[in-house]
Amino acid sequence: MKPVRIIIALLSLGIVMGCSNASHHKVLKLAHGLDPTHPVHKGMEFMAQRLAEKSNGQLTIDIYPSGQLGSEQQCVELLQIGSLAITKVSAAVMESFTPKFKVLGLPYIFRSKEHSFNVFDGEIGKELLLGTEEYWIRGLCFYDAGFRSFYTIDKPIKTPDDLNGLKIRVMKSQSAMEMVKALGGSPTPISWGELYTALQSGVVDGAENNPPSLYTSHHYEVCKEYSLDEHTCVPDVLIISTKVWNSLTEEEKKWMQEAADESVPVERKYWAESVEESLRVVQEAGVKIHYPDKKLFADKVQGLLNKYKEDKVLGDLIRRIEAVED
Repeated sequence: MKPVRIIIALLSLGIVMGCSNASHHKVLKLAHGLDPTHPVHKGMEFMAQRLAEKSNGQLTIDIYPSGQLGSEQQCVELLQIGSLAITKVSAAVMESFTPKFKVLGLPYIFRSKEHSFNVFDGEIGKELLLGTEEYWIRGLCFYDAGFRSFYTIDKPIKTPDDLNGLKIRVMKSQSAMEMVKALGGSPTPISWGELYTALQSGVVDGAENNPPSLYTSHHYEVCKEYSLDEHTCVPDVLIISTKVWNSLTEEEKKWMQEAADESVPVERKYWAESVEESLRVVQEAGVKIHYPDKKLFADKVQGLLNKYKEDKVLGDLIRRIEAVED
């Protein structure tokens, strides 16, 4: 659907916020591209439930999953102009709005899952969430999106050399493209919604993502080799239009932020359960799981990390992240 048609459709639906004069009931519209079975979607459902409870039904959220209202990029654009209230994006997408977000996509920047959570939940995470308001975007929270690893149609990735000559789908992210290049592959930006067909037709040889996404996208039907090198830990970000945010009362803002914060640990629980289940299901479907030596991959991208450490903005952020305890 063309962006203009989407805007017209959204406006005709009253898609941003509906308000009943009789009850003062406000409805915020949240759109995203994930399947309803995805743990991040379930986290957003919990947030919507908590918001309804906190507000006694005065402020509620309607969720439109599976790209019903457009691609991830289109949802961001609609959010910026105030034609959509809330959406979920990968932190990699936020790089185009502020370079600071690049730090979250750097390979092996996090020592452990606990380390990443302490960064997302702490001072650095808050700084990043509120650092895009000049672009009409306000971050509400970070959702766990796990560690990303390579999956390919028929060639297992056991060492970085195995990536040589392979076309690997990446998000439209400079850091993701640089990482795949540093490891020897050929990065190919393709939208998530078009990736299944691209894999099936051989436009790309593989992609990189977390276990739940490999499963819920059905990419495991085409890609039979999954190598858990866990090169990045890029979170998802729940964002709200500042135009919508600023139209809320102080009490409504409090309800919204509290509901988002409370959904984070719930989403992480869903995520952990989904990783285990996803790996089990894809293995039963014939996918071979490999556990390569991560140090081989980390050593290969060390030069990329060193380059970013020399950057005036990202260098300081990298050192602050390294100083956060696990």
